Amino acid sequence: MRMHLRRALIGTAAIAMAATLAACGEAGDGGDGGGDGGDGGDGKGTIGILLPDDWTTRYEAFDRPVMEQTIKKLCEDCEIEYGNAAGDTSRQKQQFDAMLTQGVDVIILDPFDAGATSGWVDEAKAEGVPVVAYDRLAEGDIDAYVSYDNYRVGQLQGQAILDSLGDNAEGARVVMINGSPTDPNAALFKAGAHDVLDGVVDIVYEDDIDGWDPALANQSMTAAIQSLGDDGFDAVYSANDGMAGGIVTALEGEGITGIPVGGQDAELAGLQRIVSGQQAFTIYKALVPEAEVTAEIAVRLLNGESIDDLAPESVDSPTTEGIPSALLTPVAVTKDNIKDTIIADEFYTVDEICTPEFAEACAEAGLTG
Repeated sequence: MRMHLRRALIGTAAIAMAATLAACGEAGDGGDGGGDGGDGGDGKGTIGILLPDDWTTRYEAFDRPVMEQTIKKLCEDCEIEYGNAAGDTSRQKQQFDAMLTQGVDVIILDPFDAGATSGWVDEAKAEGVPVVAYDRLAEGDIDAYVSYDNYRVGQLQGQAILDSLGDNAEGARVVMINGSPTDPNAALFKAGAHDVLDGVVDIVYEDDIDGWDPALANQSMTAAIQSLGDDGFDAVYSANDGMAGGIVTALEGEGITGIPVGGQDAELAGLQRIVSGQQAFTIYKALVPEAEVTAEIAVRLLNGESIDDLAPESVDSPTTEGIPSALLTPVAVTKDNIKDTIIADEFYTVDEICTPEFAEACAEAGLTG
């Protein structure tokens, strides 16, 4: 894991690591608590990490390892418990409850269904366990929130759709495949995109995809093609790269090419589709800084230290006002600026993107000699 990536597009969040933090309790091996129990010791110096699904590649490739490594860097004796909900709210609730039972001291929660978490978080609060909402704004009395300006993400997506259409943007027909209704970020992405697109293009088909499931996005795109015809739209907005993969497969299955498709998350497969011309853009949210600042906030809360410099902003959830927050800055990535963003930040290397299958496309894009 490239732990030195710290400066990429981090906006107002101050994420300089503390030089030395107090030791955090009993030593332990951490590991995959999985919500199924496990040895949390007496709970002293234990941080729990709960992530929402196992099909979005970022969580196991970046979020989890960066948070774990950062916690250990700041607090080498801290224990770590981990669980992945695998897209199941009930499972995530079981994992959360298990962490409380084990005596975890701080919980980092990226909720699969943010609207379901209020009671969980308030129970943790009653037990003196701080909860840091990660990436998605969990409901309940959380102690801090780390994410991106998600309305701005949607605006960038909308503008990138217009840019991809160029002189043909005015009056263009756009299909919108939005994210999960259970994810508050999806509503912000959608609203931000509409803010830019409405009044310029014609939204001819729109759907929200449960759980951000690429297979369901594929089905939705297929339904759109059947409804509109293969020449009834000019571009496709996809709320993330995983769904964009399903959308591109649906388009290619119908022999449709040359349609700009957008995404988000800068997943490796999405970047490769951008290089090869199957996808027009993605939104790069530098995951390493996001995970690092979250881990540092968790360690500080464990130690009873101030987080004001790490979470200088404030947001409101449906249940809680004035949540200390760090909102990082996203950027749109196309074939033209992959080298200056993704590769310059070592988020992915040229070798990782430019596998033999994409060698010719990478050369044409100027990524390789």
